[in-house]
Amino acid sequence: MPFLKAIHENFLPLYPIRIQLISTPPPLLMASQTKYIFITGGVTSSLGKGIIAASLGKLLQSRGLSVTIQKFDPYLNIDPGTLNPYEHGECYVTEDGAETDLDLGHYERFLNVETSQSNNITTGRIYNNVITKERKGEFLGKTVQVIPHITDEIKSNFYKLGQDGKYDVVITEIGGCVGDIESLPFIEAVRQARWDLGPGNFLVVHLTLIPYLKAAKELKTKPTQHSVKQLLEAGIQPDILVCRTEHPLPQDVKRKLALFCNVQLDSVIEAMDAESIYDVPLLMKKEKLDERVLSKLNLKPKSKLDLKDWKEFLGKLKNPTAEVTIGLIGKYVSLPDAYKSIIESFTHASAAAECKVKLVLLSSEEINCDNYTSKLKSLDGILVAPGFGERGFEGKVATVKYARENKIPFFGICLGMQVAVIEFARNVLGLGHANSTEMDPATPHPVIALMEEQKKIDQMGGTMRLGSYACDLKKGSKAALAYGKTKIQERHRHRYEFNNAYLVQLEANGMLASGKNPKTGLVEIIEIKNHPWFVGVQFHPEYKSTVLKPQPLFVDFIQAALDKKNNK
Repeated sequence: MPFLKAIHENFLPLYPIRIQLISTPPPLLMASQTKYIFITGGVTSSLGKGIIAASLGKLLQSRGLSVTIQKFDPYLNIDPGTLNPYEHGECYVTEDGAETDLDLGHYERFLNVETSQSNNITTGRIYNNVITKERKGEFLGKTVQVIPHITDEIKSNFYKLGQDGKYDVVITEIGGCVGDIESLPFIEAVRQARWDLGPGNFLVVHLTLIPYLKAAKELKTKPTQHSVKQLLEAGIQPDILVCRTEHPLPQDVKRKLALFCNVQLDSVIEAMDAESIYDVPLLMKKEKLDERVLSKLNLKPKSKLDLKDWKEFLGKLKNPTAEVTIGLIGKYVSLPDAYKSIIESFTHASAAAECKVKLVLLSSEEINCDNYTSKLKSLDGILVAPGFGERGFEGKVATVKYARENKIPFFGICLGMQVAVIEFARNVLGLGHANSTEMDPATPHPVIALMEEQKKIDQMGGTMRLGSYACDLKKGSKAALAYGKTKIQERHRHRYEFNNAYLVQLEANGMLASGKNPKTGLVEIIEIKNHPWFVGVQFHPEYKSTVLKPQPLFVDFIQAALDKKNNK
């Protein structure tokens, strides 16, 4: 001991020991067998990363693997709930009430698996979480920085869905383009994730564009080369390239891409423009995208590929036996993505009904009592879309009046249902100034009013009635017949509700409250008795429609429109 003491006193001060703490992956990574796939994009936005992610997920799922998909968005909004639809398309709502990016709708429609709050993370939420932790003192007074604190928070959310081993594969879509300033922390987190997860557990699919120059009559690879170069500069080597193109990729172009982008030739995947987004899984199967992924991840499928139901759906979709024209009336019609879930619900339902739906998008701002006949007379069915605010509201009222008086099959969703109640109150009950307190706070007849629990809320984001709620249906009603049952669960996104003070008066004059919340008595569905098909719903049925489970109300609505066309 004296000898050791002498060494300590005489030598260690001269040669101090430097202790370095080596960060290790969270224990969940060591225990979990989950594989992680990251999908990035380059050259331009709107290439379809969400569709590629959903298609890959579908192919892996069809091989017996359990798959989920998540989206990381680089914008600073905490969630898309306060974004104008023109900014980012529709706001999709999950079963647990999360307001999310519209790509989550694609994930659910393709996989027939519910997503949640954990499946969509924005930069705003990441920074909010980190700042909240700092305020609580969790960083023990350390300087909070992008690296490691922001990137650690991002990675924690990367791995969250794979923590319990529920999924064989977690696919993560990184929003925006490589090179965007907003995306840099996410790209850095992906780079770090490779080392956290280890070989065989991590894979990057890079979606890029191969433009065709008509003047030169050739496909150009340079934008993709630069995009991959940016990824390489960030420390990420893509494993697979998926190339969006309007023309087939010749083998020499694929070889060039493989050579200059450091990927194997069979990992250059052609993604031609498709007739329908639902064709993409089969196109990716033809290109063997799923096989390349399985090989690179050393992942064995649990069953043979089974796309029978998917092919059956496509067969019905492309070979309809009838056709109807349906008008979608809203104020965001110049951007169809604002009504993405509704449009896709019509696609699913049209295949189920084997009836082609010719969807006509009409601006409610351009409709009034003087012109509604000329604008609406060619329609076999009318859907009044959800929305907020006064703009285009009276055009929707005029539309409902036309549908009610002319016995046109009518479907009102959220605000569309509220408009139907207001129109009925004005023109059938004679309450000329009936309105929603959203549009007229001083209305003498508030047939639609602010929900009681909303009156004390002064913040907008994430504060509406959100997520899944129960609804009891009246036997024999149009809704009950469509669903084939009397107890349902549907997703909501609204602040205003049917005012039950007017229920007796409305029902005495021919309106039926055919669906109610069993706990609150809130009217969820209204119908008109002396009408072939007139249904308004407070919830958003379009959020739960999938390829394999088309939404029943949409199917029944299409059938009603077809019956009207055939004068049944």
